Amino acid sequence: MMEDIDGVLIDLDGTIWKGNALIPRAEEAVAYLRSLGKRIVFVSNRGNWSRRMCHEQLGRFGIAAEEEDIILSSTVTAQFLRKHYPLCQVWTLGDEGLREELRHHQVPLAPAPEDADFLIITLHETMTYRDLDLAFRAVYHGARMIATNIDQTFPSEHGKAIDVAGMVGAIEAAAARKVEIVLGKPSCFMVEAALRQLQVPPDRCLVIGDSVESDIRMGRMYGMKTALVLTGNTKRDELDRLWEKERPDYVIDSIYDIIALGEGIVR
Repeated sequence: MMEDIDGVLIDLDGTIWKGNALIPRAEEAVAYLRSLGKRIVFVSNRGNWSRRMCHEQLGRFGIAAEEEDIILSSTVTAQFLRKHYPLCQVWTLGDEGLREELRHHQVPLAPAPEDADFLIITLHETMTYRDLDLAFRAVYHGARMIATNIDQTFPSEHGKAIDVAGMVGAIEAAAARKVEIVLGKPSCFMVEAALRQLQVPPDRCLVIGDSVESDIRMGRMYGMKTALVLTGNTKRDELDRLWEKERPDYVIDSIYDIIALGEGIVR
């Protein structure tokens, strides 16, 4: 199978780690892919992290990577705003990693919510009522809404945890306004950023991830091979309920099994 693959897009939460715990032997799987000469990018909807934070986490787990090989929904959001709205000011509902990524790309942060042209919504694991109210004020005073992603849950070490959809739902319900654009997986923005970095055509790529909705759907829409791992959002008993267009090419218990798959031991 690996003979037809030059580039690999690897998800993080539920695929490489869960919370602060490494998926067992995930670092060996990444090393194996690199030993075959495959180009790798890590593609994640972690919009509340910066690439620097993600790079440090990979390093703690013994996985070497260049920051440029990390494609986060926060990164793609910052790049989108810098390219299309270079003079806009933004307010954020999310953790510090999003603001760090916006500052890195020179996207101006609004001094007050009333001054914002856009509200950027991402995962906010330390959210207070004040954070939510300030975000509401931004939209009430005319800010348009962008979401880094709209995943309902992400896998933590304690099981499924609420994701960005919960934050989006709260603001949409209170402000009677809708998010205008979602920049994370499975959007074209994430795929195009990953392919620019890989410099590999999509039909020579493999996506490895735990989410049918974001990882597998993204790969299938672009003609990539897809491998679903069962260490995160998706469990084996859910597979029979998938539509044909959602089905991955391969289902493996964990990313470590990509070694056996690559050697033709499992199918």
